[in-house]
Amino acid sequence: MTAKALKMLKGANAEGIEHPGGTLLAHLERVEALLASWGGRPALRAAGLCHAFYGTDGFPLQLLDLEHRADLAEAIGADAEALVYLYASCDRKATYRTLAEDDGMLLDRFTGARVQPNLGQRRDLAELTAANELDLAAISPKIRTEYGASLLGLFTRWRPLLSASAWAHCRNVLG
Repeated sequence: MTAKALKMLKGANAEGIEHPGGTLLAHLERVEALLASWGGRPALRAAGLCHAFYGTDGFPLQLLDLEHRADLAEAIGADAEALVYLYASCDRKATYRTLAEDDGMLLDRFTGARVQPNLGQRRDLAELTAANELDLAAISPKIRTEYGASLLGLFTRWRPLLSASAWAHCRNVLG
C-alpha cells in the first residue's frame, strides 16, 4: 500500500515541492509517522501520507485531479481514499467550529454540499488535522508562534474527538 502511494507521490513531484520543514513529501511522511506513533490504524496512516493529493483548504496545489480518485483508492484502499477526499474537501472555516458537535456538518469546498460525517469520520478528520498542523508547528517556530494559540484552542474544542496520544502530543507541541 505505502509503496504504491510513494510511487504516485514521487510521480507527482512531491519531493520537489517546497514545504515547511523541507519538501511536501518529507512533510507527508512525517504526518504518516506521527499518526503511526499515535496508534492510528492503517487507513488513517495511509490518508496521512496522501492527504495533500487533492489539495486542501490551506494548500491549494493538487497533485492528482479528482477525476483520478479511483487510482488513489487502488493504491491505498477505498477507506483511506475516502478520508483523503474528506480532508481535502473540508471548508475549514465553515466546518472546524462545529466538528466536535454530534450534529457537526462539513462543507465540501469542491461541491458546496453540506454533509454530516459520522463520529468515526469526525474523529479521523480531527486526528489527521492534528497530525498535519502539529507537524508544521513542531518544525517551525514561526508557525508555532503565529498559529499555536489558535491551534491549541481548536484542538481543545476537539478534545473529545482526539486520541489520548494526539492530545498529549498537542499539549507537548503547543503548551
